[in-house]
Amino acid sequence: MSAALEVADVFRDGESAFIARYGHALRGEQRQALRAVIRCRTAELGGHVQRCDACGQQRIQYNSCRNRHCPKCQALARAAWLQKRESELLPVPYFHVVFTLPHKLAPLALQNQRVIYGLLFQAAARTLLEIAADPRHLGARVGCLMVLHTWGQNLMHHPHVHAIVTGGGLSADGSRWIHGRRSQRRRPFFAPVKVLSRVFRGKFIHLLKQAFASGRLALHGQLQPLRDPAAFEQRLNHAVRHDWVVYAKRPFSSPTCVLKYLARYTHGVAISNRRLVALHDGQVSFRYKDYADRQQSKVLTLQTPEFIRRFLLHTLPRSFVRIRYYGFLANRQRNEQLEHCRRLLGVEPEPTPVVEEKALLAEPLAPQELCRRCPACQRGKLVIIEVVPSVPRLLPRRPRLLTLRVAQAQPFDTS
Repeated sequence: MSAALEVADVFRDGESAFIARYGHALRGEQRQALRAVIRCRTAELGGHVQRCDACGQQRIQYNSCRNRHCPKCQALARAAWLQKRESELLPVPYFHVVFTLPHKLAPLALQNQRVIYGLLFQAAARTLLEIAADPRHLGARVGCLMVLHTWGQNLMHHPHVHAIVTGGGLSADGSRWIHGRRSQRRRPFFAPVKVLSRVFRGKFIHLLKQAFASGRLALHGQLQPLRDPAAFEQRLNHAVRHDWVVYAKRPFSSPTCVLKYLARYTHGVAISNRRLVALHDGQVSFRYKDYADRQQSKVLTLQTPEFIRRFLLHTLPRSFVRIRYYGFLANRQRNEQLEHCRRLLGVEPEPTPVVEEKALLAEPLAPQELCRRCPACQRGKLVIIEVVPSVPRLLPRRPRLLTLRVAQAQPFDTS
């Protein structure tokens, strides 16, 4: 039985052609992600020889790359993150809301990821908190968890934020918990989607104008004409002619369902290995949902360099935080606020659960894990008996200054 197809296989197949075509315009994070995915859990990163202390079975376990854009390195990180979040769930309804950046403004984000994605978080959070605090809607301070995604099913650039919002919140003085309206079947969320859309649009445009006026936006290549204030204003006018896409789903049936749903978003990458179908003659095929055609499942085939290009469009800036918390879930006071919410709701905090070993073993091991149950006898533990040294491998490098100049003039991610 042949091994399952992985993104790393596609990268290896198309690496040379991709570097020849786009290597001059790669950002440092993109070059690092490309190199990491190719090397992940191979001899190039080194590893350990493990032996079962019961049956004597031996195997080599190679190290992971630990890159957050690698499809193979997210399972353990996701399990650990979800374990912490489970202890923070409240016995209240939770909603899923999606805020999408319009197509007219998406190119700005490709050249200004840190700024534009940050504004997307700010505008979405301020919209939810402001409307929730309005007595006409809920009149409470809600808690929000937000996750940034920049891709669509076909790997094209599609920046949007997924928000999980509590269906109730703290009163203005913090003395009581205000429950959401349960009787409104036509309005499962605490505010109509049109209201969310228009408030979100206004807040994002205001923040974007501030960023432009302060000189925080880099406008190169095809966007260079937007350096003119009149042209930039015209682009914004085109973007606000229509309502922006904001989507709100009905509340989850239980807090446990919230966690299962979150697992699909918090540590996801542009495409998972399981969506890949075939790799042949320099072409890769993968499954995707066509939302414009009633969410039909289809297969898209791309040249491997184009697949790599689309994948690397979604490489985030170094240290950029893509999971953020707002309202009473904000990082500084989260524990204290959650404890206060539980007192008002009359519930006791549940003990932090332990992630089942079977879930952790669903993916290959991370290098720091010193022992695991033996897959052969299922009784003993695999312990490290020898370290396997790494084999260095570097992508071709170009002079740093030249790379920066060309990347600003003709970035591969705006073609």
